[in-house]
Amino acid sequence: MRAHRRDLLRGALGLAGAALFGHAAQAAAAPRSLSLLNLHTGEALKATYFEGGEYLPDAMAALNHLLRDFRTGDVHPIAPGLLDLVTSLQARLDTRQTVHVISGYRSPRTNAQLHERSDGVASHSLHMVGEAMDVRIPGVELADLRDAALGLQRGGVGYYPGSDFVHVDVGRVRRW
Repeated sequence: MRAHRRDLLRGALGLAGAALFGHAAQAAAAPRSLSLLNLHTGEALKATYFEGGEYLPDAMAALNHLLRDFRTGDVHPIAPGLLDLVTSLQARLDTRQTVHVISGYRSPRTNAQLHERSDGVASHSLHMVGEAMDVRIPGVELADLRDAALGLQRGGVGYYPGSDFVHVDVGRVRRW
């Protein structure tokens, strides 16, 4: 009798786990889209960059171009996880507003120049490897954007109210 009860419990737990896993897998495979505006170039892009369980090369190339170093024109691959982070931020904030990008990729040369002028620019910034973005979202309070990013616990979050943006990255979890 005991063995039978244990087998029933294992089976029920297995079914529950499979249902939860199935839901998580379905959510992970759902299409992901972003609408971005590069404030320095004026370029805007709305792209579905993930669909059918994979990142779409053409959309990723278009996003890489939009998020290029506007000072040099250098293009660098943007980490897919960074795009997913920004998509998750929009979902958490329940907004479909276009995300305004102040800075995406920064070439090492640009980063060194900015670092010379400001203590607020890290010499080994994650912008230089396509893993950071400085953003704001129209209609969303900057403090709410910061809090949503902190709540995700998926990387670094810098709060710059004087410059009207929040830095997000997919490095280690930290805040400043």
